Amino acid sequence: MTARLRHIFRHPIKSIGHEEIPTASLTQGRGLPFDRVWAVSTQEARFTSPLETWAPKMNFVRGVAAPGLMAVTAQTHEDGTIELTQPDLWHLRIDPDRPADQKKLIEWLAPLWPANRPAPRAIEKPGVALADNKAPFVSILSLASLAALSEAAGQNLSPHRFRGNLWVDGWAPWAERDLTGRTLRIGTAEIGIAAPIIRCRATCGNPETGREDLDMLALLKAQHGDMVFGLFGLVTKAGEISRDDPVEIL
Repeated sequence: MTARLRHIFRHPIKSIGHEEIPTASLTQGRGLPFDRVWAVSTQEARFTSPLETWAPKMNFVRGVAAPGLMAVTAQTHEDGTIELTQPDLWHLRIDPDRPADQKKLIEWLAPLWPANRPAPRAIEKPGVALADNKAPFVSILSLASLAALSEAAGQNLSPHRFRGNLWVDGWAPWAERDLTGRTLRIGTAEIGIAAPIIRCRATCGNPETGREDLDMLALLKAQHGDMVFGLFGLVTKAGEISRDDPVEIL
């Protein structure tokens, strides 16, 4: 079976909403376009807003502290506004660059954010992707491994637990664990596999309900003795990728 790219997901606002897109233009040395462009800093962020460069994840609102964030979906409209939905909240459509809409987003987050955590402070957009790593990685994950993990969990696991970018169908379960150092060709782009992804407790949250329902870290450790799921890659050759493109291991 030829491995194929089945999903392309991006997350315009870090930890707050995911959306699927049919195609993407990858640039050498850059992450997925429009992924983690904005993030919401907290009152204990260790920088003065507005942020001008990349900063570590502990400075921002994240699903590990608020499982309800895992259930947020996003839809980017042609006018650049982003519509956010969450099963327990009203729909919100905002322009994240507009100060009045930034205030609306912080107010919208309030019911999801725990009172014992530093409160959301400001919307940050430094011009670099605010992913968990400073390196401009694209994340690659396997649907077959997700199916194997679902079987071990005794429930169907949503790919959105893992906030990944590119999901591949057609590899043997867990085969991606042997791909570090290899290069993938997808469409006309090439991605060098740099490292495995070590997971955090945000994956315990159910993206449909916004509630923790599984000890994902224990489940992962029971499979292979570690908390790895997925791969970090760097775009080494610019190109276009599309859903259902073949995925070739070079």
